[in-house]
Amino acid sequence: MNANNDDVSQPSHPHDFAVKVLAAHTLPCLTMSAPQKENGDVEVDYEIKDDVEPEAAPSRCDRCQESCIDCLKPILADYNPTPLNPDCLQRFKFAFCCPPHGKIGAAFFVVLVGAIWWGTLWALTDKEALPGGNLFSLFVLFFLCWCGGYIVNLVKLPPLLGMLLIGGLLGNVPGFSIAKDIKPEWSAGCRQMALAIILIRAGLGLDPAALKRLSFVVLRLAFSPCLAETLVDAIAAHLILGFPWVWGFMLGFIIAAVSPAVVVPSLLSLSERGYGLDKGVPTLVIAAASLDDVLAITGFGVLLGITFSKGDLAWNLFKGPLEAIVGVTVGIVLGVILWYFPQKKSKHQVLFRSAMVVGAGMLSLFGSKRVGWSGAGPLAVLTLAFVAAYRWRQEMPKGQKNPMEDIVGVLWMIFQPLLFGLIGAAVQIDRLSAETVGEGIAVLCIGLTVRCLVAFLAVFGTNFNMKERLFIPLAWLPKATVQAAIGAIAYDTARERGDKDLMVLGEKCLQLAVLSILLTAPTGAGLIAITGPFFLTRTPDADRLRRKSELSVDDDHGSLALLQDIENNDHRGGGSLDDAGTISKGVETDEVFLADACVDGVGFGRTASSQPAGKNKMGNDSQNSKEQGRFEVTQF
Repeated sequence: MNANNDDVSQPSHPHDFAVKVLAAHTLPCLTMSAPQKENGDVEVDYEIKDDVEPEAAPSRCDRCQESCIDCLKPILADYNPTPLNPDCLQRFKFAFCCPPHGKIGAAFFVVLVGAIWWGTLWALTDKEALPGGNLFSLFVLFFLCWCGGYIVNLVKLPPLLGMLLIGGLLGNVPGFSIAKDIKPEWSAGCRQMALAIILIRAGLGLDPAALKRLSFVVLRLAFSPCLAETLVDAIAAHLILGFPWVWGFMLGFIIAAVSPAVVVPSLLSLSERGYGLDKGVPTLVIAAASLDDVLAITGFGVLLGITFSKGDLAWNLFKGPLEAIVGVTVGIVLGVILWYFPQKKSKHQVLFRSAMVVGAGMLSLFGSKRVGWSGAGPLAVLTLAFVAAYRWRQEMPKGQKNPMEDIVGVLWMIFQPLLFGLIGAAVQIDRLSAETVGEGIAVLCIGLTVRCLVAFLAVFGTNFNMKERLFIPLAWLPKATVQAAIGAIAYDTARERGDKDLMVLGEKCLQLAVLSILLTAPTGAGLIAITGPFFLTRTPDADRLRRKSELSVDDDHGSLALLQDIENNDHRGGGSLDDAGTISKGVETDEVFLADACVDGVGFGRTASSQPAGKNKMGNDSQNSKEQGRFEVTQF
């Protein structure tokens, strides 16, 4: 039925008419329109439909679903959003709402993944995955060490300390045989695999273009303190501990390396707050740490080959440098092979390349040990990753990060808890005498004193002020990753050969490596956090934002590549830094630092999101709950 009513006049107030039209439109059987004429009158057209289709009755499934939702509403996060300023009780209640989210959801996720993989291991190996089995002990050690690292990170200490302490407890608590059930060859194999991952990461992060442009001060800072501490440690170990000279130098290389796993996140925290950015102090130390580790691992590998070689003394002395040459040669050959395999048109090129570089690294490390040339293995792994990445970097667009670094970074996240847990469990506290601890601390203190002095002198000739020169030696103290990776190799090699005298020396090297981690990792991290704001100049926020807008991420994301544009600051009108220079690109880019922190395996508690959990600028409570859950899972 259609009807036109020309006598309808406009209401006295325009809102009255709008309400009437709006009310008419809410009826399913009535449609209205109200065009306005030129003279101001309003003509209302409406149509009433008699055949309105009734809404379909809800099905049984719909009614059941609605009933379930009504029953579960009190515990559903979407129906119980937190207010804008929630108190502790409201946040606690929301944390346990369903579906699991935030830290509670992340904990459920970890437990679920662990249960799935343990069930898989049990289905495949039966007794090996049950209590008392080798795989069960490895699995429990990994899980507990990972949790220990997360808990320690909550108090702003390096996560590796928690992993190390948990491993020590598992290996030394009476009546608790988790670590003791792990077979020695499995423990040594896992630590060797972790060393291979460390070397591959280092090789992939080295950029030859950056090395050419690196300032000489970086080389001085990387090599001088490491060699000086090695020399002093060798002399102190010979005089105090009674080590043979070769073992003394091998111990020196073990404990002389600085740890990026502690240095990088500590310096990132300072750089994110603007400290040291005006002269690039954080990035200078990060870049030199990579070269420092390469030197220490290389020197240790050569001395290891000399120490365990049999036969003529002249041949043994000649074999050490020869192993280094053979290792570099093998690495170059394998790296060139990785240039062409897999083929460039492969749909899964990144996956295949990652599998080949990791496999070739493992083969080089374990193969060199099998043929009796263990000193060549570490250099081969480092070289093949460096050579392969050189060609891969040329094939990628400028500014794109090597995707293989992310995959190897994930592998490091897996092997890091195993490495520090196993190295902690390998130390037998009941066999550690107070005399050995005291003498070991004396050796460490002597070496660290010389290291700090040489590091202080290494940055002379630059425009660093006195406070900045004092900060660099303090940032050069922490030790962890390399000590955990190579600290037990000498002991494992001596045990395999059944030489009890060498086993005693190898066990002392292991004990001093763990002692250096326990003493320097928390101390170094604390000194960096405390002295950084006092010794370094803070760049104002406005200036930092301006600099960020001018910077680009055109360079590689490795710690060495962050310094590839270090030059004399004269060309930029910012004063001369002589050898050190300043950072011109990629220094203050959060993505670069977060990528480095993640690749270095210290990504606990970090996320790429800049918005704090539980806060939503739009004020939408439901969306707030979802965003909060996403952030917390990433953070865990």
